[in-house]
Amino acid sequence: MPLSSSIERGIRMNQEQAAAGQLKLEAFIRRRIAEAGGITFAEYMGHCLYHPEYGYYMAPRERIGKGGDFFTSSSVHSLFGRLVGRQFLQMGELLGGDGFTVAEQGAGEGHLALDILDALAEESPEFYRTLRYRLVEISPDNRDRQERLLAAHRERVEWCTLDELQGMEGCFLSNELVDAFPVHLVEKRDGALLEVFVVSEGDGFAEELRAPSTPDIAGRFTGLGMELAEGNRAEVNLESTRWMRRVGGLLGRGFVLTIDYGYPAAELYSPLRRSGTLLCYHRHRTSEDPLRNVGLQDITAHVDFTSLQNSGEEAGLDSLYFGHQYQFLLGLGFVEGLLQLQARETDEKRARALRLTLKNLIMPDGGMGETFKALVQGKGVGRPQLLCSRSIGDISLPAGMF
Repeated sequence: MPLSSSIERGIRMNQEQAAAGQLKLEAFIRRRIAEAGGITFAEYMGHCLYHPEYGYYMAPRERIGKGGDFFTSSSVHSLFGRLVGRQFLQMGELLGGDGFTVAEQGAGEGHLALDILDALAEESPEFYRTLRYRLVEISPDNRDRQERLLAAHRERVEWCTLDELQGMEGCFLSNELVDAFPVHLVEKRDGALLEVFVVSEGDGFAEELRAPSTPDIAGRFTGLGMELAEGNRAEVNLESTRWMRRVGGLLGRGFVLTIDYGYPAAELYSPLRRSGTLLCYHRHRTSEDPLRNVGLQDITAHVDFTSLQNSGEEAGLDSLYFGHQYQFLLGLGFVEGLLQLQARETDEKRARALRLTLKNLIMPDGGMGETFKALVQGKGVGRPQLLCSRSIGDISLPAGMF
């Protein structure tokens, strides 16, 4: 059979499996709605993304890259991981000792882990030899992909549960994890805070506004000293703060690095943000309708970094750095790294393509540089001057580099 025919047959089989999984997931959700008389959007989102057999992140499928539904910073270029690795190297020096653990949760296919490990093996072999890279992964499909991708670093890599990280010293890393935690959807109507529930309607699903399922939703706004504006819709990610408190409790000494797209609470819940931030991604197209393509599309919401910082403090984590991704990467040596890559490229067309590719990581308009943020928290480390906090004023940008 010709290769092209084999590939086409494989694509058709994957599409048929996905369609069958969608029908089974929809039937499962309808049963849950019938049992409960309606479910919160948070429960619905959880089933769509994490159902053990048919959830978007659990079933075998292409999610990242050209053949998937979205790009991540680590899928843009390996320089992203190389720069993060440099921050780990400094963190290791700050902690001292004979070993350093990186624990990454939600590593996707493992590309960021691979880029970090490749870079450290090349640039800092002594640090690399004492490194433990531990992956917390609930998706069997992703774990299979990670095992294949990271085969060359098998002596450094292991898989574990969150609880097995108790007392770890090093850095807990997440990149585009928190945005995919299930969120409660709320609206302010006639002065009352109401929650979106999902109910069955015909062959599909519909929304219904009801009293909040838990007082923790209103408690989130009270804790922030804020109120949702009349007529506005927003997301409340209760899972994110529970997760941060858990991570802070597990960490013995070291750092937590959270990279994701989001805002401080005052900006996230601004009266000007009328419709919230919930978005769906399917074949590189965005939509604001999470009630279709059930189990076939990613569903995300921007992160409330203020609540992450507050809950981290409750668990003994000090906020050491918070900034835009472009600031974070420039501080870690983005310009120097780009110049090194350009120096190795003899073809001007390829050099220009390289600049345009890397531009996506730091440019605010049309890129990831401003929407994405980096938060570094520490426990038992004092207030060190982190490499990522290097002032942009101390970095010379060559004329015409972009």
